[in-house]
Amino acid sequence: MSNFLAIATVTATLRQMLEDAISRDVPGATATAVRPNAPNNQLPNPGVNLYLYHVTPNAAWRNADVPTRAADGGLVQRPRAAVDLHYLLSFYGNDGDLEPQRVLGSALRALHERPVLPRGALREVIAATPVLAASNLDSEVESVKFTQTPLSLEELSKLWSVFFQTPYVLSVALQAGVVLIEGQGAPRATLPVRERNVYVVTFRQPVIERIDAAAGIGQPILAGADIRIVGSNLRGDSTRVRFGETLVTPPASQVGDAAIDVALPAGLRAGVQSVQVVHPRLMGTPPTPHSGIESNAAAFVLQPTVGFAVSNSTSVVVDGVTLRSATLTVTFNPAVGRTQRVRLLIYEFNAPDDRPARAYVFDAPPDNGITSPAQSETTTVAFRVERVFPGAYLARVQVDGAASPLTVDGSGRFTGPLVTI
Repeated sequence: MSNFLAIATVTATLRQMLEDAISRDVPGATATAVRPNAPNNQLPNPGVNLYLYHVTPNAAWRNADVPTRAADGGLVQRPRAAVDLHYLLSFYGNDGDLEPQRVLGSALRALHERPVLPRGALREVIAATPVLAASNLDSEVESVKFTQTPLSLEELSKLWSVFFQTPYVLSVALQAGVVLIEGQGAPRATLPVRERNVYVVTFRQPVIERIDAAAGIGQPILAGADIRIVGSNLRGDSTRVRFGETLVTPPASQVGDAAIDVALPAGLRAGVQSVQVVHPRLMGTPPTPHSGIESNAAAFVLQPTVGFAVSNSTSVVVDGVTLRSATLTVTFNPAVGRTQRVRLLIYEFNAPDDRPARAYVFDAPPDNGITSPAQSETTTVAFRVERVFPGAYLARVQVDGAASPLTVDGSGRFTGPLVTI
C-alpha cells in the first residue's frame, strides 16, 4: 500500500527513467523536475523538464473504498484516495542541432517501451533519495501506467499562458495513473462470515390505482373503518401498507393481487391522507424484513364523524325579525389538532320553494378552543353561532377540507344530522 509520498515518488522515478534514456541517445542530456519558468540555469540544456501541473480523481478507483466506516463510526477499511497525475514534458537544447526533437524522440520511445513504472526503478530512487525513504509505493499492488495526453494547440497555449513571460518550447502532456494514497488509520478486526445468502428477485412494483371504502364505492371513508386498495401487483411475499409513518400488516386472507382490504390505524386525523403498499424483502438467517419495493403514493380523504349539541340560546329582534344565537358544541372522531382548519356549515332544512335556502359558515375559535400548551388535539369544539333565523338546519363540519357526511333517505334527499336553533 502507498502512503502520502506516492506522488513525489512517481515524479522522481519518472525523471530518473527519462534521464537514463535520453542521456544514452543525446550526449549531455539531463532530466529535471522544476517549473517551466524557473531560471535558465535550473533548466536542462539539452534535456527534458518534467512538471506536474494537474491532479485529477481517478474515475475507476475513486469509489472503490466506499464505505470505509461502520454505522458506529468505527474504521472498516483504510480510506484510499485514487488520483491521476498530469505532467508537462518540455524539451530544451540547441535547435540548430535539433536537440529538443532528438530528446523528445528518445523520451517518447522510452515511455512507449516501458509504459508501466518498474518496481525496481522505484526501489532504486527511494533508496537514493533521503526525503523519500519512507515511501512504500514499490509495494503497491496497482502499477502506475503512463499515457500520452493529446492536447490541441489551443490547450497548449492556455497551459503555457499561466507561466508569466515564459516562451513556449516543444512540449507534450503525459498522464500517470493510477496513484493510490492510503490513510494511516488501523481498521478494526472482524470475525469471518459463517453463512452467505444470495437472492435473485424480479422487479415487480405494486401500483395503486384508487382507494375506496370497503363498504362500497362512493361511501365515505371514516376513522376505524376498512378501506379497499385497488391496483395491480399488490400481493408480495410479505405485504405491508404504510399510512404516513405507520406500517400496517393486513390479514393474508384480505390481500390479493388486484385489491387489499385493510383497517385504518388509530391516530390518523381527518383530512387528506396518503397510503403506500410496501413489499419488504425477507433476507438473512432467520429471514427478517428488509427495505424492499414500494408502490406509488395514493391519497384519500378521511372524513370526520361528528355529533352536535346546542346550548346557551339567545334571541334578538332586528328590524322586526327575530334572530337567534347559540353555542353549538361539536364532538369529533377522530380528534382534531390544534393547527387544523375547522369550519361549521349549516343549511336551512325544508326551505320553502319561493326563496333560496339560508346557509351559514362559522369558523372555529383560535387553536380550535385548545388553551393548554400541553394539549395538541381535542375531541370537542364549541362554535358560537350568531344571528341566524330560527329553525332546523342540516349541519356538517369541515376539517382541513374533509367534510363530515350527511345522511340520505331512499329518495336521495338529505335528512341529517339536524340541529334546531
